[in-house]
Amino acid sequence: MNDTIYSINGPVVTLRGARGFSMMEMVYVGEVGLIGEVIGITSEKTTIQVYEDTAGLKVGEPVRGTGAPLCATLGPGIMQNIFDGIERPLAAIAQEHGAFIASGVHVASLDEHRLWDVTVLVKLGQQVTGGSFIATCPETSIITHKSMVPPDVSGTVTWAAENGRYTIQDPICKVKTPGGEERTLYLAQKWPIRTPRPVALREAISRPLVTGQRVIDSLFPIAKGGAAAVPGGFGTGKTMTQHQLAKWCDADIIVYVGCGERGNEMTQVLNEFSELEDPKSGKPMTERTTLIANTSNMPVAAREASIYTGVTLAEYYRDMGYDVAMMADSTSRWAEALREISGRLEEMPAEEGFPAYLPSRLAAFYERAGCVESLNGEKGSVSIIGAVSPQGSDFSEPVTQNTKRFVRCFLALDKSLAYARHYPAINWTLSYSEYYEDLDPYYTANLGEEFCALRGRMLGLLSEENKLMEIVKLIGSDVLPDSQKVTLETARVIRVGFLQQNAFHQNDTYVPLEKQLWMMRAILHLYDKASALSAAGVPVSDMTAAGLFDRLVKAKYEIPNDKPELFGEYEKDMDGICEKLLAARAGAQVPAGKE
Repeated sequence: MNDTIYSINGPVVTLRGARGFSMMEMVYVGEVGLIGEVIGITSEKTTIQVYEDTAGLKVGEPVRGTGAPLCATLGPGIMQNIFDGIERPLAAIAQEHGAFIASGVHVASLDEHRLWDVTVLVKLGQQVTGGSFIATCPETSIITHKSMVPPDVSGTVTWAAENGRYTIQDPICKVKTPGGEERTLYLAQKWPIRTPRPVALREAISRPLVTGQRVIDSLFPIAKGGAAAVPGGFGTGKTMTQHQLAKWCDADIIVYVGCGERGNEMTQVLNEFSELEDPKSGKPMTERTTLIANTSNMPVAAREASIYTGVTLAEYYRDMGYDVAMMADSTSRWAEALREISGRLEEMPAEEGFPAYLPSRLAAFYERAGCVESLNGEKGSVSIIGAVSPQGSDFSEPVTQNTKRFVRCFLALDKSLAYARHYPAINWTLSYSEYYEDLDPYYTANLGEEFCALRGRMLGLLSEENKLMEIVKLIGSDVLPDSQKVTLETARVIRVGFLQQNAFHQNDTYVPLEKQLWMMRAILHLYDKASALSAAGVPVSDMTAAGLFDRLVKAKYEIPNDKPELFGEYEKDMDGICEKLLAARAGAQVPAGKE
């Protein structure tokens, strides 16, 4: 006899007297078979979290167990696809059932009829272990898909298919385990979304995730295999920053999770990525991107599952030896889903109504980032960049504060910068990166020793400007000595000419590290020259009138990314202007001395 529903409270369904379920087991709820997950078991009742809309569900309807946890299907066909929070393909659902997802819709996560050109890698009698590659196929023109032995399987190959065209349901090989069981392996496998995929070794972080965004790469770098947070209030450009990172970062694969975000923002991702060329291959970006769209009008419980689905897909491609970047936009909406479900469960609330286990859930998510050596010996990484949406830009709220505990890069977005049209609106006084020590050897080896020194000087100038602006606000800039006015002018050049970037300009939307180095060198050369002029008695007003500072601000648009050495010409021009100013100063002093 099937167990039946006793009570329904939104996405939370309870059963009385059920004995046949286990924790985290996937179940089918009701006559239509809504997908759910067991989240609580006591002697009196079993609690189920339903990932679909429960409207129309009735007390007394049956609940059927599957005996397995909620799993993601991992195989060829993930790239260029768009899923909901529990990995149902939205395009296939729209084709079969219309634009809106009806209750109880069951569509296979991956196309079971599509044929793939498969090269089988295993032979009869070969010993295989968890993670061993059994076959490859071109998933897209950019990505080669490598099918693996599930982590919990090892043994001897007793049969292997020939090279040819197969679906994900066709057997590829058979493996006899040490216990005598024969397992049939396919192109695809399933893995529980809440369980991290096992690895052979977690490695130390040593490479930056190059994004082409100067404020990030030069001042607050993110590491490959690292975790970063992008917090910001409404209108500060979180989604835009995430889009830029997804477009330009040097990861092999992008997993973009729209968690509780607006539908139009996910549409923007789809449209932009289909039009954008991958800088490495010249192919459309979608060929190395998968999207998980759980928009704000979709069931709240599926929102809670979406980031686990996303990071499981990321780990799968990591195990193939790829560098994967996962964008979670936004973790605040995910935390709100936790809060809503926790309220339905009548759990004791903690700060601002969030459940007491919010920190541990955030930790479990961000800890799935890392550089690893997979079970098959391949080296890959998962970098997680999570957007946070604190209400009213209040960074003291629980989600932001707890996120700071588990990430090592904090890119704080500032409302005042965004309203001043300064993008990316990353506040250089509130932001930080703890990856300097890990990444500086890379920068030194590839860009020279001066890169880190220049970065330190620029951060010092920005910090000094912040202090001076407090004085300026009180008594104005006229009272400052010329040396401090030079600091303010140079800091303005750093802010406008270096930190601010135009996403719509071909020379400025993405900037390679070498050009960033040349820009920093030119700006600090300008500072040294202007400081020398100031010491020689040349007024800052004369320097400004001569265009000494403004010229460099425009250089970022004028110099192509492949010719950064042209900044050397700007330095020569600056030297020429400085000599003229000194000569004019010396000429002006002579008659003054005769009088």
